[in-house]
Amino acid sequence: MTFEETVQQAGKAILGNRQRSGLTMLGILIGIASVILLTSIGEGTRLYILNEFTQFGTNLVAINPGKVETTGIPGAVGGTTHPLTISDAIALERVRGVREVVPVAMGTAGVEYAGLERSVYVYGVTARAPEAWKMDVRVGRFLPDGDPRYASPVAVLGPTLKRELFGERNALGEHVRIGGQRFLVIGIMEPKGQFLGFDIDDSAYIPVSLAQPLFNRDDLMEIDLLVHNQSIIDTVVARMKDLLIERHGGEEDFTITTQTGMLETLDNVIRIVSLAVVGIGAISLLVGAIGILTMMWISVSERTAEIGLAKAIGATPRQILRLYLGEAALLSTIGGILGLATGIGLAQAIHLLVPALPVHTPVEYVVLALGVSTSVGVLSGILPARRAAAMDPVEALAAE
Repeated sequence: MTFEETVQQAGKAILGNRQRSGLTMLGILIGIASVILLTSIGEGTRLYILNEFTQFGTNLVAINPGKVETTGIPGAVGGTTHPLTISDAIALERVRGVREVVPVAMGTAGVEYAGLERSVYVYGVTARAPEAWKMDVRVGRFLPDGDPRYASPVAVLGPTLKRELFGERNALGEHVRIGGQRFLVIGIMEPKGQFLGFDIDDSAYIPVSLAQPLFNRDDLMEIDLLVHNQSIIDTVVARMKDLLIERHGGEEDFTITTQTGMLETLDNVIRIVSLAVVGIGAISLLVGAIGILTMMWISVSERTAEIGLAKAIGATPRQILRLYLGEAALLSTIGGILGLATGIGLAQAIHLLVPALPVHTPVEYVVLALGVSTSVGVLSGILPARRAAAMDPVEALAAE
């Protein structure tokens, strides 16, 4: 019996019991569909966040005030958190391996021009921000270089903010009021798009030393650093830590976060979610496997005379084994294909209904899911197939 004949005979047996075959496939279908659907959403989310963060480069390091940890007895010993200052940022410029340093003070403020006002994010930074954040100036220039502790009241506008306030008019050389203070517009940024739902283009950039009093703060919200090479990030971070601990009286009262560290954390979260998805799918596949085993066992019992007749006219045990294994494999493969179609279809339908939810179905997951469904069918059909192959033809015919 050739492979084609085996598939034909298995197909006839499945079509001969459509209702029972359909119910048996259902477990495989649900298992594969659930895995593909949830994996598509998880992988789409992972790629979306990965793209969002990597648009700023992978060599970026952020330092924030305060240490993310819990130690000792609550309330027993009080600690002092030193704020991050512009002086800290200047000191970090001397760390070997650091390419750019950007002290950041930011908040929301109203930007006014000619009777129009728009509340946007205002970033207090230095001239190094475009290089560190991988941004470009479209028209004019960015904030002037120099001592970050002293600056002139100049501003650079994001393209969305410029369009809302000035329309098609030239904004360079005009004055706007930011938080009630007068600033000279010296540049317009290139469009950057959105970051996790926030419009980066709807913003303004002013010198950090002027942003601090604007937002009633003496410290920095963050210090961003661009490292020369991703391969030396860990070494450079260790040097940053030593320097800041020394400057902060021996206290590690700050948190250093790297882009690679955030992405690794994301991958760990996605991996845990993926394991949960595999668990959900495994339960459904187990139900499907039991269904195939039960159906094939019943099928062998119902077709005892057919098996006896086939053996009596020359069919070998190997051919009988292949026939019933082929039937179980075909049954689960069809269920797997239907599950793939259902999972991918549901993922795309959800994306159409909720465009903000990214979905992506990796090709390797599709191939793996199909392989798993076929394997489940083969494993489930081994016992019934061996039972059929081991039947004595005389006893099988006599049983009928």
